[in-house]
This record gives sequence, structure tokens and C-alpha cells, in this order.
Amino acid sequence: MIESILLKSIGVIHSEHKCMEETPAQPVFAEECLGTVEVFPEYAAGLQDIEGFSHIYLLFYMDRALPAKLVVMPLLDDVERGVFATRSPYRPNAIGLSIVELLGREQNILAVKGLDILDGSPLLDIKPFTTRFDYRETTGNGWQDALDDDTARKRGLRAYRGTAANPRSVSEPERG
Repeated sequence: MIESILLKSIGVIHSEHKCMEETPAQPVFAEECLGTVEVFPEYAAGLQDIEGFSHIYLLFYMDRALPAKLVVMPLLDDVERGVFATRSPYRPNAIGLSIVELLGREQNILAVKGLDILDGSPLLDIKPFTTRFDYRETTGNGWQDALDDDTARKRGLRAYRGTAANPRSVSEPERG
């Protein structure tokens, strides 16, 4: 069994978000938030052909997350839940995942929209979002099925007061 894994940052994410409390909790609440993804020059060749995708996954290290907890109070709920049944940043491995809209590429810099990631977060990987592989009709969303959209929107925006004034409904699926 492997007990530790060493990951390398392949770039850095640049956004308007400076502190977690003022950052939308998910891309659905940050749909108008613009930013850039800087891929380090030694990895830039890996961006070949990415321009054909409307959305990409960003995997990043949540370097400012608090220590891990196995039971957490989710932002969108008032009941403690197991961390693996939430999107809480307080995970045993502080790896974040966001789907963002790809607006364009200039050499090793990607312009993106829908960014819910803190400025300066280390980038671990990029993968294209594709409807053929990634879109699924869900039949259950766990405890979130009981949550109404207005409450989700209010809590999901947290203290954010920027450009994401009218995020789409949280029940509307992300499609690429």
C-alpha cells in the first residue's frame, strides 16, 4: 500500500478571490468570475488542442484549507455530514475540482470563466470536460435533494459581492 504520494504543481490559478469566506462555494455560484490559469512553460506543450473544448476540469491543491475533518457542517446545510458526502475543503487530501468555461488560450495562459478558486492556488492537472464521457442524468443528490435553490444560492455565494449577481439555478446541470 502506498502511504504517501508526491504531486507536482504544473501551474498556478489567478483569480479575483483572495479569501475563502468571500469566494463563491462552487463554479455554479461563480459563473461570471473571470480568471486565468497559468501553466508553467515546461508543461505548455500539453495544452495543444485544448481550445476545442468549451469547459475544462481544474484539479488544484487547496493550500489554505483548514485541517481535515471526517465529519463537517456543509455550507449548504445545518446538519453534520461525512466529508465524502460533501464538497467541503477540509479533506484528508486537500484536492479541489472545478469545472470552468474555457474562453481562450494564449501560449501557456488559459482565460477561464466560472472560477471559484482562490488566487495563487497551485494547479495539479487539467482535463477536458466532454459530454460524451462526463454528463450523466442523476437520480439522487443525497441530502442536497431537500435543499431549495434560494437557500443554496445565498449560502453558496457566501460573502462574495463581485460580478456573480445572478448565478443559474443549482438544479440546472453543467453541460459542456
